[in-house]
Amino acid sequence: MAITDYSQTNFGAGRKFTLVLREQGQTRDLGGNEMSIAVGIVDSIFMNALDTGTSDIHLQPERDQLRIRYRQDGLLHDTGQLPPEQAQNVLARLKLAAGMRIDEQREPQDGRIDMEYMGRRLSARASCIPCLNGEKFVMRLLDPNAMKVDLAKLGMPEDVLKRWKQAVQVPYGLILVTGPTGSGKTSTLYASLQTLDSRSRNIVTVEDPVEYEYDKNIAQVQVTEKMGFPKVMRTFLRQDPDVMMVGEMRDAESLAIGIQAGLTGHLVLSTLHTNNAIETIGRMVDMNAEPYLVAGVMVGILAQRLVRLNCAKCREPYRPTPDELETLRFTQEELASARFAKGKGCSECRGTGQKGRIGVFELILGTPEFRAAVARGADFQMLAEAAKKQGYRTMMEDGKAKVLAGWTTPDEVIKAVFTQAIE
Repeated sequence: MAITDYSQTNFGAGRKFTLVLREQGQTRDLGGNEMSIAVGIVDSIFMNALDTGTSDIHLQPERDQLRIRYRQDGLLHDTGQLPPEQAQNVLARLKLAAGMRIDEQREPQDGRIDMEYMGRRLSARASCIPCLNGEKFVMRLLDPNAMKVDLAKLGMPEDVLKRWKQAVQVPYGLILVTGPTGSGKTSTLYASLQTLDSRSRNIVTVEDPVEYEYDKNIAQVQVTEKMGFPKVMRTFLRQDPDVMMVGEMRDAESLAIGIQAGLTGHLVLSTLHTNNAIETIGRMVDMNAEPYLVAGVMVGILAQRLVRLNCAKCREPYRPTPDELETLRFTQEELASARFAKGKGCSECRGTGQKGRIGVFELILGTPEFRAAVARGADFQMLAEAAKKQGYRTMMEDGKAKVLAGWTTPDEVIKAVFTQAIE
């Protein structure tokens, strides 16, 4: 897999790849001399990334080369490098495709790259920042096919899936998905929106950036410097919405508008950065939300992480280390029926032993008892007890169940939900 010099590859001969420029709603090919080395290298970088299930492409400048790295299943892998004389032209072409200024090399820039590959329309979110040895260019690949994820295939336990589907179908209120960056929150929200009837309901989204485009009946707005989350949300509320998806509750103002919208008859779905579902209540109170309003508007809070799956081709029985067993606190009964497994490493998983990812989840619903605890400003411990009465299980417990079934390794779960492991 390791390619030492992209200038020596054959640029995916026979595979159709084009970069597309969007101008005032019109699209056209970016063009460029087909024989140009830079054009071929850029096409090759994108095609190799798309063929290997890459989520992000990093072009990192070093003193004597431009290093190319792909993020696959959450981990970065070195895939090649370019000499400085070619790197300059490659970055210029990428900037042009992303609508950035080619002559600007002192300021960070953002953009979007549209492309077509093998009959599929794809795009990438691009970011460029000046570094010590040149400009670092990072692209997040956005595949519309990835948006069409079925809610049932995200890895939710059956009881969580059933309750989450019911929560998403309520007519109004606030639903939050929480977790760190890269934990699959947006995918869960998109999959949840797919279950709603967009023909009879006015569904609007405000995102930064718009990661995937919906085919029809859903209006999507990209946040800009002039149009921040609060401004767009206020405008949307005058446009008769039924469902509003907000990319992220970043500040107290956005949260206040989201809560008011949920209380006045709209369904609001959004994300928040917290460690687990119960901490979300405290986070909202920290953001100046009144506990009685949070209690009144809350429908459900889902916290999630992603863990890598054992490769289906090369997985084999495995005995965890004593440390792993102790950290995850397995009982004797669990160990008796456990089917621990780990990938050995093969060509299918590029020797890593793992391929693909699955979510680990925890869900709290706004039951009368839980809402009452929130309204009276209960502390973490009391909220946890109220949540347990409705069948709440932590992400750690969900992760343990996936380890016992042989889907992933203890090491993966410990890395994903370590904060809970050290309580």
